Amino acid sequence: MTDMIARAGLSVDSRLAHFIETDVLGPLGRHVGAFWDGFAALLAAFAPRNRALLEKRESLQAQIDAWHMERAGKPHDAAAYKAFLTDIGYLVPEPGDFRIGTQNVDPEIATMAGPQLVVPILNARFLLNAANARWGSLYDAFYGTDALDAPPARPGGYDEARGAAVIARGRQFLDETFPLASGSWADLAGRDDITLADPAQHVGTTDKGLLLKNNGLHVEVVFDPTTPVGATDKAGIADIIVEAALTTIADCEDSVAAVDAEDKLLAYTNWLGIIRGDLSESFEKGGKTLTRKLNPDKPFTDKNGNADWLPGRSLMFVRNVGHLMTNPAIRLPDGSEIPEGIMDAVFTSAISALDVEGHSTLGNSRTGSIYIVKPKMHGPEECAFTNDLFDAVEDLLGLPRHTIKVGVMDEERRTSANLAACIHAVKDRIVFINTGFLDRTGDEIHTSMRAGPMLRKGAMKGSDWLKAYEARNVAIGLAHGLSGKAQIGKGMWAAPDLMGQMMVEKVGHLKAGANTAWVPSPTAATLHALHYHQIDVFDVQKHLPEPMGLDALLAIPLADGVNWSEAEIREELDNNCQGLLGYVVRWIDAGVGCSKVPDINDVGLMEDRATLRISSQHIANWLLHGVITERQVMDSLTRMAAKVDAQNAGDPLYVPLTGNEDGAAFSAARDLIFKGVEQPSGYTEPLLHEWRLRKKAE
Repeated sequence: MTDMIARAGLSVDSRLAHFIETDVLGPLGRHVGAFWDGFAALLAAFAPRNRALLEKRESLQAQIDAWHMERAGKPHDAAAYKAFLTDIGYLVPEPGDFRIGTQNVDPEIATMAGPQLVVPILNARFLLNAANARWGSLYDAFYGTDALDAPPARPGGYDEARGAAVIARGRQFLDETFPLASGSWADLAGRDDITLADPAQHVGTTDKGLLLKNNGLHVEVVFDPTTPVGATDKAGIADIIVEAALTTIADCEDSVAAVDAEDKLLAYTNWLGIIRGDLSESFEKGGKTLTRKLNPDKPFTDKNGNADWLPGRSLMFVRNVGHLMTNPAIRLPDGSEIPEGIMDAVFTSAISALDVEGHSTLGNSRTGSIYIVKPKMHGPEECAFTNDLFDAVEDLLGLPRHTIKVGVMDEERRTSANLAACIHAVKDRIVFINTGFLDRTGDEIHTSMRAGPMLRKGAMKGSDWLKAYEARNVAIGLAHGLSGKAQIGKGMWAAPDLMGQMMVEKVGHLKAGANTAWVPSPTAATLHALHYHQIDVFDVQKHLPEPMGLDALLAIPLADGVNWSEAEIREELDNNCQGLLGYVVRWIDAGVGCSKVPDINDVGLMEDRATLRISSQHIANWLLHGVITERQVMDSLTRMAAKVDAQNAGDPLYVPLTGNEDGAAFSAARDLIFKGVEQPSGYTEPLLHEWRLRKKAE
């Protein structure tokens, strides 16, 4: 049984109370009693507002469902639909001309462009790897991935032929990015022969290298003839270290399975380790015990001989959960669970205040800011709620107004349709907007669930609404002054093993005007950084065309006039069921919220709850409109369970789905489909939490 203790009328998990009182409030010098009194008062004010916002979501959805059902069998009337959405308050008036007023923003967010990592906060090793991915070896990234256009490395140790190809590709990068006054980097005999065509690109020197800068990003050319690579390089170049993941989001949301006090305590403890600078993790590798810690800052000597330093780690955001879920870690005076988003706001901000007030050995923000990403907000009223909540948290913790900055995830349809008003609601603390295709598609399907059967997932990627969504996000952000003050981001490259394809395709995010984009690993961040040397995003932002309007965004991706073959229907259903089962079995049985999950073609993809939302909602939509039957779904689930079992056969802890159809994992997958229409906004969290808690109780 969980040991709960009383605090200001709240019932609090004793471990969580001890953590916040001893490890956070004590070092901050805050009075424990005053904190709990203030927290209880904050909850009394904001928990009812939170519930009311969720009720409004359901009310709007019910009205939209009814509108579509009344017009069943008739052609979609786009003009009448838009007028209806305006009448019910789904669409709100534009706020007019304004520019954001956010102050004290670190340059990694405001004035630099580069990759961004998202990492599950429950995994300390992954968290450390991501935080340390500010700098990455270009040689290692090319040698170990298909981004290098060369034969793969031969087994049995270092492959000199591939190594030579890596070195040649590195020299190509240097020639393109830091051209010499004459000749090529490939022809250099030594460090003393370097004369840059643009001397301003030379920043200084490190203990072993030359420090260069292009488009705001640093590159260290390492000269070290004592290493195996440097000893065989005629110029003595041992590596090229690039500034890579400028920012990282430590994720409490879609990439984790956190359902109770035990899980939340681990999340907050790991965040404390990041903020305090003492997070470490030991693990076995190659028969040895290794310990990973946070990297120190990077010292260098500038061109004038002065000692200086560069950040050695990513600037860290923390992503709180949205407004929907509650958690049993704390219970309110009426016995109900605490809104998890409110708990996250208070606890992650209190921990982050240690950095703001100088209780960190390494430091995060150099401008005294706390950076929180807030996901899954529906429209400007919910953004305004977050703004008010952060005001209250600042008051509770005694922090100056707008210390807490917010990143707004543009991943819900009502937010996309009212993005300017959403930005306006948080205009003095916003530092981030971005797009996310999967969650946004899940909400697109759920919002218009009753309108008719949707296109296949692949076809949706060419839909007008998606093109409008991606372009409008950037254009609206630029129109309201985000450039130079905030990030405009794009979503995840989900295939960590397909780096060659990423290098071809992901440059498109920069061409669209995004000054950051998500990547799945430190290696991917190192490679994606090269795109930001190729393209000056801030210059691109000045010359973007006008995007499509709101009408295109509101176009519903219905499969009007499409007659799929039985083979096509089976293919789409199997694809959805396999991805759903492959993710759910790890979430429910192992508590893993994000991992590389093989798809139906055995290609490893980074999956989180967003991918689950679209798959479950897509099946539910086709079921509702008779494209598929319950029998077909169960047949697919049975066959795909065998496929997922085979894909996990090498895991000694894996419990097969086949033969355990009444188990928690298979039951959760089944519920996500057959109860999909009734899930709030199509979210998967309520059912996942229910079944994970049952599994943990076994």
